[in-house]
Amino acid sequence: MRAGPVLLDGDMASRARVRAPELIGAGGWLNTGGSDLTLADLRGRIVILDFWTFCCVNCLHVLDELRELEEKHRDTVVIVGVHSPKFVHEAEHQAVVDATERYEVRHPVLDDPDLATWKQYAVRAWPTLVVIDPEGYVVAQHAGEGHAHAIERLVEELEATHEAKGTLRRGAGPYVEPEPVPGDLRFPGKVIQLPGGNLLVSDSTRHALVELAPDGETVVRRIGSGERGLADGDARTARFNEPQGLALLPAGPDGSQRVVVADTVNHALRTFDPATGTVETIAGTGRQWWQGAPTSGPAREVDLSSPWDVAYFADRLWIAMAGVHQLWTYDPVAGTVRAAAGTTNEGLVDGPAEQAWFAQPSGLAATADRLWIADSETSALRYVERDPRAADAAGGADAVDAVDAVDATDASETADAADAFVVRTAVGTGLFDFGHRDGPAEQALFQHPLGVTALRDGSVAVSDTYNKALRRYDPATGEVSTLATDLREPSGAVLVGDDIVVVESARHRLTRLRLPEEAVRVESVAHRTRRAATEVAPGTLRLDVVFQAPTGQKLDTRYGPSTRLLVSATPPELLIDGAGAGADLSRELRLADGVSEGVLHVSAMAASCDDAPDIAYPACHVHQQDWGVPVRVTPAGADRLPLVLAGLDAESGPDAE
Repeated sequence: MRAGPVLLDGDMASRARVRAPELIGAGGWLNTGGSDLTLADLRGRIVILDFWTFCCVNCLHVLDELRELEEKHRDTVVIVGVHSPKFVHEAEHQAVVDATERYEVRHPVLDDPDLATWKQYAVRAWPTLVVIDPEGYVVAQHAGEGHAHAIERLVEELEATHEAKGTLRRGAGPYVEPEPVPGDLRFPGKVIQLPGGNLLVSDSTRHALVELAPDGETVVRRIGSGERGLADGDARTARFNEPQGLALLPAGPDGSQRVVVADTVNHALRTFDPATGTVETIAGTGRQWWQGAPTSGPAREVDLSSPWDVAYFADRLWIAMAGVHQLWTYDPVAGTVRAAAGTTNEGLVDGPAEQAWFAQPSGLAATADRLWIADSETSALRYVERDPRAADAAGGADAVDAVDAVDATDASETADAADAFVVRTAVGTGLFDFGHRDGPAEQALFQHPLGVTALRDGSVAVSDTYNKALRRYDPATGEVSTLATDLREPSGAVLVGDDIVVVESARHRLTRLRLPEEAVRVESVAHRTRRAATEVAPGTLRLDVVFQAPTGQKLDTRYGPSTRLLVSATPPELLIDGAGAGADLSRELRLADGVSEGVLHVSAMAASCDDAPDIAYPACHVHQQDWGVPVRVTPAGADRLPLVLAGLDAESGPDAE
């Protein structure tokens, strides 16, 4: 069955019920014991379709948001993950199998490598949630994260309505748990070498750390109970939640060193003391950071968002805050954190640290003068360094005047300027170009790298995760080469003597390689993310982000505008007018003559609060989403582009066929 656009605007929801299209995908079904599912098999149940792809950190947030709802309503709700790939690697069936286990997805998953079901439901963004009622009709669509509370309220309403109608069917769902796989590691994330020579690995899927002997195979001890949770304590009782990055803090007065752990799904930083085995939380509250929350302050009082890696550079610990596309820092002396680079907008923009854009920074490595960054979603290698202009400004009044950087009479501002940083890109062009191509940096391509490792000669090794390769970038020559291939999702590495030890995450092991003297020759491959382009008319284009507060909530305007809209384009020349930030979720864009295609980047946010006079302290929620909408300018195209941030629910309008 081919459906037209599903719930693209509120008018549609008020006029008609839309029959849910069938679920189809060339990759077949996972977590069903080998059975294929149809919507007819699920009739009588409330079905939530989760359109996700495993590279997308927002999709991973939604997986975690839905866990409680999934357990609480297990006898009435069936969640179906529809895996819709962005990168070429994500279209490989085994990679989807691995990701489903890696992130402990405990519901059926449809592998849709050709985006067939994505197109049937007119989905435009990862993640998107679609709710189908027990009679097989679409009743809501939500793009982005932060919608679990609204969906649970809708589920409760649907349960009551269809229980009364006799159309609700309770019972066990179609999920079949796969057989557990033995082994010392399961989808490890990052690795470091401890001062004594042992290796410490984040055993991400088993929610623990593992200390290995120098051979990289013999287990010395496990740190953590192996169950999801946020609990400090000794090595046996402490709990982690998908830990990733590891870094050694400078030695204390007694010579001891603690390891900082990026405890990703706990949105926290933890420390592990190798001498005592003690685990302690040093930053984060356990809650995910949302727009409007503090971005600096006492470390235990500020929310974080999916910290993925950590590295000590320029007298502070830097945090790859993948969940909000930023870099933060932690001051171990003051016990404070603050946002240090990035605006939270997703993309590739260089410049002063506070103005730069990142896209899921996931790997960090420090040298004396640079902090290297694996910026995953832009398939880029980037770095942070001190701003030389600001350093000059701090050195004398003449320099201050020359760059207009600081007021020379204000010592504190001069000190701040001396501590300013800039972001630069070594390899990579943006969100949509990727591949495996060696050569000059301006032509080279990566595919979703997750790790970077500093080498002794000043070059860096890049764990080029989706290319299954270890690559090298040499700043002295500006060249990219390939060191090793046929690695399964390498996600990090550490230099040990003359060898490099690579985390082969999807092979569940560490692999020791001798750094080659000559590069491996590989066939160059270039890709561009391809999704069906939206045809738009030349001239003026009306952009409408559709948002209606969920039932029982209202827009939160207590502290000013409750919505935000940010628009840009690739290439920038596509837009004559309409780019930039504003509070209104509707805007007129003017398209340039002579630019026939491009991508509109749209970022929207809305805040809503419970609307009931008897609630003294209403709960508030933030809904946010980024879209990259490919557009093609044609005379027959549409003059309006609607994007759904939150679709209307089942109570929105009359039931009409």
